[in-house]
Amino acid sequence: MTNWKDFFDIKTEDDFNQHCLDTYQFQSQHCKVYRDYIRLLGREKDLIQHYTDIPFMPIEFFKTQQVIIEGMEAEIVFSSSGTTGMVTSKHLVADRSIYERTFRKIFESFYGPLGNIAVLALLPSYLERSGSSLIYMIDDLMKQSQQPESNYFLYNHQELFDTLIKLKNKGTKTILFGVTYALLDFIEQYAFEFPELIIMETGGMKGKRKEMVKQEIHKLLEEAFSVHGIHSEYGMTELLSQGYSSGQGIFYLPKWMKILIRDTNDPLSLIPLNKTGGINVIDLANRYSCSFIATQDLGKVYQDGSFEILGRFDQSDIRGCNLLVQ
Repeated sequence: MTNWKDFFDIKTEDDFNQHCLDTYQFQSQHCKVYRDYIRLLGREKDLIQHYTDIPFMPIEFFKTQQVIIEGMEAEIVFSSSGTTGMVTSKHLVADRSIYERTFRKIFESFYGPLGNIAVLALLPSYLERSGSSLIYMIDDLMKQSQQPESNYFLYNHQELFDTLIKLKNKGTKTILFGVTYALLDFIEQYAFEFPELIIMETGGMKGKRKEMVKQEIHKLLEEAFSVHGIHSEYGMTELLSQGYSSGQGIFYLPKWMKILIRDTNDPLSLIPLNKTGGINVIDLANRYSCSFIATQDLGKVYQDGSFEILGRFDQSDIRGCNLLVQ
């Protein structure tokens, strides 16, 4: 039996497998929603010897059920965005310190020490609602940053422009989180060269602009700032961990996460590398909810464990999970 909190120290495939098996045993016994789902599948007596044998729970259950370990209560509830009348996902987080430790560790592994980074955010649609796990994360990243310029910018584009110029002149490492339509609005007036700038495009037009393909959006942003590659995060309300892409839509994960691809015609079967199918996510940080989730995303996994998102299932409602590539 492993100590589940050691998942941060996973290094090998065997380590990962053992943590998955222990987590499955725990959640299949103590998470009622997941336990009931396994029973309805007729899988409760199956011998699970490898993480590829584990049943994945449909992500839709986060909309209709309370996905949390029995006897625990939520310290905080994250919710997905949605249009009026839409049922949104809710992630009942029993221990917010796990989320904080997780996103800090992942972020610094990709981008370096937080104290050296100015964190800017142009995220009006996220700030205008409550329950966003993305805003919770960025609030914390800004607190960890030791750069006085770290801040949110709602619609004050001139202030953002002035801040970017100041940071460029100082040579400060800078990351700009931005919702798609707000970034496009900004560059219509304020495009300038800042090749060292890291732009983290979070997706989402929210009806503010016509939909565009991801490559077209990224080309416009690259040209506006003279940067090479637009960064993205693969994260969602239902997960406590994230993957990051530094360009070309190819995402990488921490050692305690894994993407598996399921057959679109047989959702209980997995398919090989380099084939397109439905994305199943393992996130071992989700100890107190469910770590094995079948998402509505379509994608492909490569030999090195990297992956890309290729769209969504037809008929699935498009909801504003933070930083999903749409």
